[in-house]
Amino acid sequence: MRYRNVCLESFGYTLPDEVVTSDDIEVQLQPLYQRLRLPEGRLELMTGIRERRFWDRGVLPSQKSVESSNLAINAAGIDRKYIGALIHASVCRDYLEPATASTVHHYLGLPDDCVIYDVSNACLGLLNGMIQIANMIELGQIRAGLVVGTESGRQLVETTIDALNRDESLTRNQIKSAVASLTIGSGSCAMLLTDRELSQTDNRLLVAQVRANTQFHQLCHSGEDEAVGSGMQPIMRTAAEQLMREGVATGAVTFERFLADADWSVKEIQKTFCHQVGSAHRKLMLQSLGLDVSRDYSTLKWLGNTGSVALPITMARGIEQGHVDANDNVAMLGIGSGINCVMLGLNWQRALVQSKGTLPESNASVDVDGERPLIR
Repeated sequence: MRYRNVCLESFGYTLPDEVVTSDDIEVQLQPLYQRLRLPEGRLELMTGIRERRFWDRGVLPSQKSVESSNLAINAAGIDRKYIGALIHASVCRDYLEPATASTVHHYLGLPDDCVIYDVSNACLGLLNGMIQIANMIELGQIRAGLVVGTESGRQLVETTIDALNRDESLTRNQIKSAVASLTIGSGSCAMLLTDRELSQTDNRLLVAQVRANTQFHQLCHSGEDEAVGSGMQPIMRTAAEQLMREGVATGAVTFERFLADADWSVKEIQKTFCHQVGSAHRKLMLQSLGLDVSRDYSTLKWLGNTGSVALPITMARGIEQGHVDANDNVAMLGIGSGINCVMLGLNWQRALVQSKGTLPESNASVDVDGERPLIR
């Protein structure tokens, strides 16, 4: 998919105040750790994630999606009458129905002829939403559109801790499938796309490439639709090592097609942003694609895996911190369970970002092994 008339105009993102460290989680897992004689510090060592953040209890995704959307709209300074589509694209949503986009649309005060709906595709939902809005803009159906999502990790992490402590039959090998669930954090992000005439930035979306490798759809899954009558307390099961291998292999094939469509060589990509899973995944993916870690930006150490909003928040944060320069070619590289892959290429000019919430200033100043500064 190639584009001539689409710009990624602005970002808005919101971060929770409550910080939960990997050490905190290990304290809560003491019954399991003592029974299996697990060494402390294991969780951060395995994942590269020092901490993640959680929303206050009772916060609905729509509440934070409204906040992030308002930040993106305000950053762009756009008249809301031009926003012709709103897609809510996170895994988490308020209810089975109506669409969470309905609530967000209402509180944003968007036009009544705005197309609104929810999209769900594990960690790639917001990237899929970007493509759908870009297609509508390219076809001349709308002038501007918002894709937004809010992920809440508290329920999954707390449910996983409880399950691991209660099941005294678990072995060291069996708990591996639960480790990925303990990396999950919360966050919210919105992206505003416009046509070039409306744009103040000319941050042009040039190309999008997708690939499905669904023979591996069972490598990461929750139980049967646990949104029904269970208080949204899922248990995830992840074959993490195989998912990483097959996901990176799928990404490598997608990347070849992406480069061909963009008419870029690897050297012509100045900056990259990847889905934030863990340090081992990031290292393997960058190496497999032939990408220099100095071009990449990471937030996983401080945010963990925030699902569908992980890559957009990381890009927004990187832009805020000056990681991207004018006229950089930027690659957004998403690999998610299913297995699905979405990659987008942009030519960057100007940053418009508003945010709420803080991160350490040094959040991206470590390499894939967490040992030395990135070269800017």
